[in-house]
Amino acid sequence: MSSTAIVSGDDTLDPSLQSILDQKSLRWIFVGGKGGVGKTTTSCSLAIQLAKVRRSVLLISTDPAHNLSDAFNQKFGKEARLIDGFDNLSAMEIDPNGSIQDLMAGQAGEDVDAMSGGMGGMMQDLAFAIPGIDEAMSFAEVLKQVKSLSYETIIFDTAPTGHTLRFLQFPSVLEKALAKISQLSSQYGPLLNGFLGANGTLPNGQNLNDMMEKLEGLRATISEVNTQFKDENLTTFVCVCIAEFLSLYETERMIQELASYGIDTHSIVVNQLLFPKQGSGCDQCNARRKMQKKYLDQIEELYDEFNVVRMPLLVEEVRGKERLEKFSDMLVHPYVPPE
Repeated sequence: MSSTAIVSGDDTLDPSLQSILDQKSLRWIFVGGKGGVGKTTTSCSLAIQLAKVRRSVLLISTDPAHNLSDAFNQKFGKEARLIDGFDNLSAMEIDPNGSIQDLMAGQAGEDVDAMSGGMGGMMQDLAFAIPGIDEAMSFAEVLKQVKSLSYETIIFDTAPTGHTLRFLQFPSVLEKALAKISQLSSQYGPLLNGFLGANGTLPNGQNLNDMMEKLEGLRATISEVNTQFKDENLTTFVCVCIAEFLSLYETERMIQELASYGIDTHSIVVNQLLFPKQGSGCDQCNARRKMQKKYLDQIEELYDEFNVVRMPLLVEEVRGKERLEKFSDMLVHPYVPPE
């Protein structure tokens, strides 16, 4: 999964995630990478380490596979819940592909059926015309909830790379979408109010002005979060990979896209590394280690300004509080292979 091996004397950056623990200003931490590289184990482990030095930490899974429950052997849902054995570390699992009807109904304070006609239907039609808006609105609702919970640090265990990058675009997408809806409301509001009458009541009983106020409030929240995501003092992204070609390729693509969004990333966790003992007679182990070393060398050359953390492949699954705590220690205390 991840941590650090032997450090040569000319290494300039600490091969651990200690810098993230030391950066007290960080509020949002995203952990992402290709599927199957150990993202959940890494995010759980980082959350455990952060809980030692923060007042309160929230770990959120936005991966539809939802592995947090499996990792901690405890069931989590869409409400934040304390993790057994901790008094300042909570977790929740949310589906980023939520229903826009549910959210729009929630914003208007009506049930979904009531949204089928009048302005509600028009709003939905308008919203659906914006690419990514369904997931974005769901993401907005999560952010609103998270913001009201006032955790000191929030860690996102994200879905595989493509979804993650879309996920990080959502604040921008949503901010633009809500601004457009607000603009249309300003343009056509007087006309609509002429049809609706003095009190601005829609055919389904909703009040147009109230609805627009709620959407405007949501836009303000998203705008604030969008600004925070692009502030390196508040947000960082931890890339997780394994020492193989496809994973390295995906990591490079992700780092370039994160840079284009203005999102800080300076940590890479390389998981599942083999450290065969000297003189080991296992040909497969030695061959795989040779391949891994080739890609590790490339990672170190490409990302010489990153904290590169090297974590060993373990003989047992990293599940349950005790094993996760043991594993998490290697994120901050570099792993040294046995002689």
